[in-house]
Amino acid sequence: MSKRILIVGGNSGIGEKLNKLLQEEGKETILMSRSQGGVDIQEDEPNFPEIKGAIDALVYCPGSINLKPFRGLKLADFQHDLTINYLGAVKTIKNYLPNLKESEHASITLFSTVAVQKGMHFHSSIAGAKGALEGLTRALAAELAPKIRVNCIAPSLTETPMAEKLLRNEKQREGAEQRHPLKSIGASSDIAYMAQFLISEKARWISGQIMGIDGGMSSLSNG
Repeated sequence: MSKRILIVGGNSGIGEKLNKLLQEEGKETILMSRSQGGVDIQEDEPNFPEIKGAIDALVYCPGSINLKPFRGLKLADFQHDLTINYLGAVKTIKNYLPNLKESEHASITLFSTVAVQKGMHFHSSIAGAKGALEGLTRALAAELAPKIRVNCIAPSLTETPMAEKLLRNEKQREGAEQRHPLKSIGASSDIAYMAQFLISEKARWISGQIMGIDGGMSSLSNG
């Protein structure tokens, strides 16, 4: 079973919930974020803290919600989303890959969005960045097998601090719930439970997968 887990973006939302679940299991967690460790993944060469020894799982949580019409998006918006969601993951994995290779059974878990598989208005920037991340998931899963498993979770709207502006009042919340076949929005625990599973030995035969945890949005009719 995974024993030492690095969670990037583990100070809020899904990462925070995952950290609590893992600590309840007695796992050693290492948290990394701007507020904990001072790492800014938007820098060309982030100042990653050195970690000695094996890392059994790396979970990369940082993301962004930048919903605008395509005509209103500037090139800087696309660059920002790509840097946080895709290039940040690339930089982190590159830096800690030697640690992952020291583990007998390591894994990497990334986070995408339902908007990659299901076209949605105003999602062109974030869907493009997360689409790159899904491609990275499959490519790395093939390249790093059989020693390191790589998977990606693709949620729909989830109640996290990052999504607060989309759920500011009851009307917005009700509208978001009704857009999902299961008539509810996700909780951070819904996503964290899947991440907890994917980094466990129970998922030892799962790699290269995009796991849709989205209230049925990606595959069900909402009739």
